[in-house]
Amino acid sequence: MNPVPKHIAIIMDGNGRWAKQHGLPREEGHRKGVETVEAIVEACQERGVKHLTLYAFSEENWNRPDGEVASLMKLLSFFLTAKCQKMLDNGIRFRTIGDIEKLPADVLEQIQAVKEKTSDGQKMELVLALSYGSHSELTRTINTLIAKGKPEVTVQDVEDHLDTRGMPNPDLLIRTSGEYRLSNFLLWQLAYSELYFTDVLWPEFSEAELDRAISDFQGRERRFGGVGEDD
Repeated sequence: MNPVPKHIAIIMDGNGRWAKQHGLPREEGHRKGVETVEAIVEACQERGVKHLTLYAFSEENWNRPDGEVASLMKLLSFFLTAKCQKMLDNGIRFRTIGDIEKLPADVLEQIQAVKEKTSDGQKMELVLALSYGSHSELTRTINTLIAKGKPEVTVQDVEDHLDTRGMPNPDLLIRTSGEYRLSNFLLWQLAYSELYFTDVLWPEFSEAELDRAISDFQGRERRFGGVGEDD
């Protein structure tokens, strides 16, 4: 059996549908989703996960109604303010990936402050993908390499300039809410990740659901393009 994945990436989907099912505005679904984030971060750390990457706000999410975007930015600000001390206490290093310069100036300032305060955390790394899109990330990477005058580019060159540089690629990707697509998330990094899809909406994703995903991962044979024991 595989050990507990060192790096789990999650596409947190279903906040809006959860709210609709409960007769609530979409903003309430996002608030409930933030509560789930806190619980799953803690559960992952307890299980020995070293890196947790959460798809919090995609590049395409900027196309949502202005009111919803503003609400999401307020929730992000609240999360950073309310959970910074807990991250410090639990030895969690905070990091972001994505084109965060597009975020509101006050939120960007908070992000930088939390990164600095938690920079010595050694027990787990929490990564929020914010204003993130894999196509944009790869384009930025290529343009950086062109600007450096690279006559030829290697796989390592690309990996050294991705937003995720210095991190191991995800062992396991989880997507909630019954959707079966990657939605422009970590397309390079997920090349050999195990994929796990569940119908559970993100606000209802529990520790038990996390354990199901990890157990499913542990039962798989990871060959990375090689030959398996039964081949």
